[in-house]
Amino acid sequence: MIKVSWKPLNPLDKACGFSEFWAGPSVRTRQIRSIPDTSDADGRLSPRKELRRVSSLLSLHCSVPAAMEDIEDLVAGGGTPPGFRLPLTTVGVNPKKKKLSSKLYGSVDSAKPSPVSNSIPGTQTIYIKTFGCSHNQSDSEYMAGQLSAFGYSLTDIPEEADLWLINTCTVKSPSQSAMDTLITKCKTAKKPLVVAGCVPQGSRDLKELDGVSIVGVQQIDRVVEVVEETLKGHEVRLLNRKTLPALDLPKVRKNKFIEILPINVGCLGACTYCKTKHARGHLGSYTIDSLVGRVKTVIADGVKEIWLSSEDTGAYGRDIEVNLPMLLKAIVTVLPPDGSTMLRVGMTNPPFILEHLKEIAEVLSHPCVYSFLHVPVQSGSDPILTAMNREYTVSEFRAVVDTLIELVPGMQIATDIICGFPGETDEDFQRTINLISEYKFSQVHISQFYPRPGTPAARMKKVPSNVVKNRSRELTSVFEAFTPYAGMEGRIERIWITEVATDGIHLVGHTKGYIQVLVVASDSMLGSSALVRITSVGRWSVFGEVIETLNCPDAHNSSLNKSSVKGDPYLCDGPCGSYSCSREEDTCACAGDSCGQKVPEEGSFAVRNDASEDRSKSDLISWVLKKRKSQVRKNQLDNEIGSGNGLKQDPHKAKDWGSIDKALLGGIVLSFLTAVAVLIHLGITIHARA
Repeated sequence: MIKVSWKPLNPLDKACGFSEFWAGPSVRTRQIRSIPDTSDADGRLSPRKELRRVSSLLSLHCSVPAAMEDIEDLVAGGGTPPGFRLPLTTVGVNPKKKKLSSKLYGSVDSAKPSPVSNSIPGTQTIYIKTFGCSHNQSDSEYMAGQLSAFGYSLTDIPEEADLWLINTCTVKSPSQSAMDTLITKCKTAKKPLVVAGCVPQGSRDLKELDGVSIVGVQQIDRVVEVVEETLKGHEVRLLNRKTLPALDLPKVRKNKFIEILPINVGCLGACTYCKTKHARGHLGSYTIDSLVGRVKTVIADGVKEIWLSSEDTGAYGRDIEVNLPMLLKAIVTVLPPDGSTMLRVGMTNPPFILEHLKEIAEVLSHPCVYSFLHVPVQSGSDPILTAMNREYTVSEFRAVVDTLIELVPGMQIATDIICGFPGETDEDFQRTINLISEYKFSQVHISQFYPRPGTPAARMKKVPSNVVKNRSRELTSVFEAFTPYAGMEGRIERIWITEVATDGIHLVGHTKGYIQVLVVASDSMLGSSALVRITSVGRWSVFGEVIETLNCPDAHNSSLNKSSVKGDPYLCDGPCGSYSCSREEDTCACAGDSCGQKVPEEGSFAVRNDASEDRSKSDLISWVLKKRKSQVRKNQLDNEIGSGNGLKQDPHKAKDWGSIDKALLGGIVLSFLTAVAVLIHLGITIHARA
């Protein structure tokens, strides 16, 4: 039985085209038991169609409950195409409330941001900040791509943005604390805010998220809708899990030469310390065909490095009756035979690759695949691994490492350690030190234990904090005592160059074993492959000189601005050399809070646009000083390299003036002469008047 209200309309309502069906609180209702679905001869809508129109009108005048959780509570079906903007009647929001006049009601809450004055969708500027793993990085790139495709500008300067989009990480307490600080800063600046990522997905009731729009980890293809409604002053929440986001969404890469390709979401583990599982959920894998198709597309786009990323790559395909070796073999068949594009396999936990070790080793030996794998062990003690619910033993981890090192030439393995897990004794920790000292892993992500709310480990008896800190320092000292680069001088290696070092002078390349090599070369070599001779090594650095360029990028790639591929690599070491991993290194559900010794809050995603770069370079004085500083640092590095090779530096050459120094000196002289001329002119003028 349907109840509607009947009320005659005034002439103005009729002129606007409204029907005489209307809802009002003071009119009596009549019952409609049966309404035929017919239309009059004059074209008027039938009563049933009028009733449908009434329903839509009612939805326009009804407020949404303040406690509404998800848009999907009001939207039927599987959602909308990426970038499609749903009207307010179908997007569940908490509408903005008109502020009460301060003259009548005293003080008014001014903390909540007001709607952006420019109401035309797609004309605002968005600032994106990313915390956490490479999977989060990829999500941010997809969201940036959709926003850019819809017309929004992207900036890395928060003050210039009309809205902030924060993609969060829940692995460690410090990363979430950094998120809280950024949210507070945004609210203080009265900027509209959208929070995405694992924190809101796994902890939707956090008080820091009150009044904030939210995008869940499987709703990134609807970020345009959320941003648009947030800019209007509405609060939107999208947290329900659905089908996996499409891989062919628009994307703006942080580094145009590197494609971060998620192969699955979630995992099959249940680690007692892991909060990421609460956010990413159970395993969900993309099909092999869809992933191979994406690889073909990005290769055509000029990508030179493909990172396979997930919470656990080893578990790939177990939900769709395939496995990781099948995927890897399918991908390598479509990689360019000239080796111009390399594949990097992401983090995998020991249990899910034990049965495929020989097949994995075969793929890692392929010329177009980096001989590198991240296999977290977390502890060298079986009792602690049991308490963590890691589902493997130390001996099984050893079997993985030993097999890969034996079968893959130049194999580099990275691992993770959690110091001070609840119940860890001195004997347990000593076993961990012995394991790391035995293998001298190329990289060790060392982390103190952080209890995450809602996890079983958070309820366990904790190790005293001072003991945890001391163990972390001790293990770090052991790791830093390794000398992994000894003997590399003079070796000739092939490297793939994809980014610019933080000094703005060197280019960053990686060997087949993902050892990082810094070379001084033109930025036209970005995206190319080259043969280099290792000229100098240090504890955290390897330098080389280019002997021959093997794969030159096309003209489009060579015009890339350095700032778009500038990285902040974390240099790591191993028995055969070093490699680098970005600060957005794969952080997984089962790797927990050990991924990344460098805390994830230091990593960020900020998409640059040409306008912001032009503005930043407009200050000539700061540009000149910056270039001079870079020149000084280059000279120092050249001296270090020369010293490392035993070359005697020419003292007169060291004192040569660079072009920047000459320009500065010329400017000083010109300014001095101008001042003298002005003084002389003033003196003559005063004398003449006297």
